[in-house]
Amino acid sequence: MSTLHWEDSQAEIHRVVVGPMDNNVFVLRCKETGDAVLIDAANEHDRILELCQNLGVRTVLETHGHWDHIQAVPAVRDAGYEVGIHQDDTGMLEAYDYLIEDESVIEVGRLRLHTLHTPGHTPGSMCFRVEGSPVLFSGDTLFPGGPGATKFPGGDFDTIIRSIETRLFTLPEDTLVLPGHGVDTTIGTERPHLDEWVARGW
Repeated sequence: MSTLHWEDSQAEIHRVVVGPMDNNVFVLRCKETGDAVLIDAANEHDRILELCQNLGVRTVLETHGHWDHIQAVPAVRDAGYEVGIHQDDTGMLEAYDYLIEDESVIEVGRLRLHTLHTPGHTPGSMCFRVEGSPVLFSGDTLFPGGPGATKFPGGDFDTIIRSIETRLFTLPEDTLVLPGHGVDTTIGTERPHLDEWVARGW
């Protein structure tokens, strides 16, 4: 069964759904070079390692440190893949290899992946935008119908709303949003509902 979820002239995005929380695990792959990056080593490490080996994954990026997004981190590190996470979520991992900083660029073959620090779901939540392709990996910051949950330790509703409004809703309307769970959406679909989310408080 094919894992290919989306593609354009420069990039392929593969997806598998793993674990009891139905986490989306994505692989962004450069068509020109075959190099790839895996986003969220969530669970079912055997499937994730198979993806890494088959698709040319070079490194692993974590959108945040919640348990359901990091279960396979020890296994992928043992297999030789380095794992990156934002400084503010490092305390949620037993071990990691490097820090992901805000407004930096991660090269994936010829692709350029831009990092966006979007705190609120967790203090160190990150989103990733593909330069030249209308794609945003939103982790648990933005879903169809609203922001990610903020009831867990380190979560803050006002902060996640600010992150969404100032960091994500400035992107073009046709930007495809690939969340950490569930189905895709677009910036244009979600942006008109911001005031509703603020009013309901979640």
